[in-house]
Amino acid sequence: MARVKEPQPLIPTPQDQLSADEHFKIESAGMVGVLPERYRDHETMDLEKEAEFLSKSHGLYLEYNRAKTGVEKDWMYMVRVTVPGGGAFDARQWAILDSVADKYCDHNPYGGNSLRLTTRQNIQYHWLRKPQVMSLVQDIAKSGFYTLNGCGDNVRNVMGCPLSKFGTIPGANAFELSHRYGDYFRLPAASHIQVFAVDPNDIKDPEVQYDYGKQLLNRKFKIAFSTVHRDPRTGVVTADNCTEIRTNEVGVAPVVEGTGSDARVVGYQVYVGGGQGEKKGKPTFAAHGKALGVFTPDQLMPGLKAIVDVHKQWGDRKNRVWARLKYVVWKQGIAWYREQVKAEGVSFDPPDESLHPGERMLHHGWNEQESNGLWAYGAYVECGRLADGAYIDKAKLGDAREAAPHLAPSNSPDAEPTDAADGTLHAGSGSARLKSMVPAVLDAFPGTEVMVTPNQDLLFANIEEAAKEDFVAKLAEFGHGTRRGKAYSKLRVLSGACVGLPTCRLSYTDSEQFEPELMDQLEDMGYGDVAESIGITGCERQCFRPGTKSIGWVGSGGDNYGLKLGGSEDGSTQGHWLTDGEKQYLSMVPREEVANVCAVLFDWWKTQKQGNNGSSERLGPFVHRMGFEAVITRFRDDPRTSALMDLRNPKAGFDPYVPASLLRA
Repeated sequence: MARVKEPQPLIPTPQDQLSADEHFKIESAGMVGVLPERYRDHETMDLEKEAEFLSKSHGLYLEYNRAKTGVEKDWMYMVRVTVPGGGAFDARQWAILDSVADKYCDHNPYGGNSLRLTTRQNIQYHWLRKPQVMSLVQDIAKSGFYTLNGCGDNVRNVMGCPLSKFGTIPGANAFELSHRYGDYFRLPAASHIQVFAVDPNDIKDPEVQYDYGKQLLNRKFKIAFSTVHRDPRTGVVTADNCTEIRTNEVGVAPVVEGTGSDARVVGYQVYVGGGQGEKKGKPTFAAHGKALGVFTPDQLMPGLKAIVDVHKQWGDRKNRVWARLKYVVWKQGIAWYREQVKAEGVSFDPPDESLHPGERMLHHGWNEQESNGLWAYGAYVECGRLADGAYIDKAKLGDAREAAPHLAPSNSPDAEPTDAADGTLHAGSGSARLKSMVPAVLDAFPGTEVMVTPNQDLLFANIEEAAKEDFVAKLAEFGHGTRRGKAYSKLRVLSGACVGLPTCRLSYTDSEQFEPELMDQLEDMGYGDVAESIGITGCERQCFRPGTKSIGWVGSGGDNYGLKLGGSEDGSTQGHWLTDGEKQYLSMVPREEVANVCAVLFDWWKTQKQGNNGSSERLGPFVHRMGFEAVITRFRDDPRTSALMDLRNPKAGFDPYVPASLLRA
């Protein structure tokens, strides 16, 4: 591909210009191809390109231990379980998922077995060897869930607020909607059964199912539903965007009429063209979805089908880097896409541009379940890692990077630096046993079920009022609730990271390992009470969606991170690389300087924000009000960051959606 300054999606793509991956799909006989033979071959531990590509639709990724060097790679696999709406799992189902990690994923040389919760409400397994793949996939299917649609060129795990399962506003149950549409867009089970010898009784096709055709979709396709909650005590109705719907190819928000007991959903506003992933060295961009229109409840299913069909027909099938829906919307325009959907025979109303899907609710702590009077408890899980003790022990990494030393608190320049954190990820206190905690809690409180939230946390549900105190005490028995002997800070529970090194094949840097270290530093510097979020990813694919957090850090190579600003806690604004329109700044911030950059932002915001107390201006809107020119000036003028401003300033990349007001002079 020749170097170009802006995306050049081939819309639509002629059949004689299809990529090699498109031919893999066409010739695979339903995503089967060479897979039956390859997963029964236990002599060769890796896969050729065709098999690796086809595996993704079955939820499998070929990876290798990035901490090891040498010509021979230490091949392993990551498996992703599809979990519409985050669950729900009872004690029997969770016991199966928990045992899978013990039986098949015990090859982590740096720590123990684990399950990894994700921002798409999936569950992932790492450190899996090829001879164990088939047995793992078969066992997971016994739980009633499966790995099919884990990734690949199809609709991936459909997201929905797990707490909405217990709401009673008609049409607002995002959990139920995620299951309905997850079933509809599921790939046919026959290929999964053929490849992995899954028991046909464990996975069956739904009665009504989307027809993908031989070529499937152009790229992976993400759908998410937001919701509204009604307070059981006051009747107040509040919108909840915990799924960050506008970061998806398709986001669906309920349109509500009435208040209190009269509230009901009369339609759904649909957004299209969201997506956070970018590609280094290519003109790509992150984007919030644009409002397409408002669909009545009976038109939502044909509407979503039409949206997918239009992209399947028009999206790029030559250049995968530009094959996502956001590039069709950018090139053709939202009005054009609106007309294409209508041409599919679907009617809908113009969008309500004033509609706000709500803030990113995390559901931590106690939440009363409206439908039955029981309680749900949101349990924070740092970076989504359920492990007993250390998942990655720095001491066992050998040549691993040393943790950055702590810095003196910025608001007390004369203070002595505190001891450095060891960077070890415990997801709680040093002795936390979060993997063992989940099955123990489900056994101790019969009838309780557990779900995965879009923030990589857990939501336990159906807990009796009288059991609430004992429930929290049970969690604490396993070390939940504290790190380094202190309760989780506001900043920590709002923040998080993707997996990153050493398992992710795409990552440039640590992310999951770096996040606890950074939180430790910022807490010791006095910022633990800041109710803002920091998102960290190991590469520009941005799985934790740092561009929608108050501060985003994106791995840029080695031990360096690039800064994104302008995202907001309520999901209303998209973050962007820090730029003056000509150059990009703070694109290669050394690991040991990241805390200082955050501190400069926090200090400036605290003294200059508008309002006070609960009504005070959040960091994202503050950045938009001040503009990037003022942000750049602040970093240049502050001695903690001035030297970083000329460290490396590449040309500003392509970004069609950065607001002119953000770049204002």
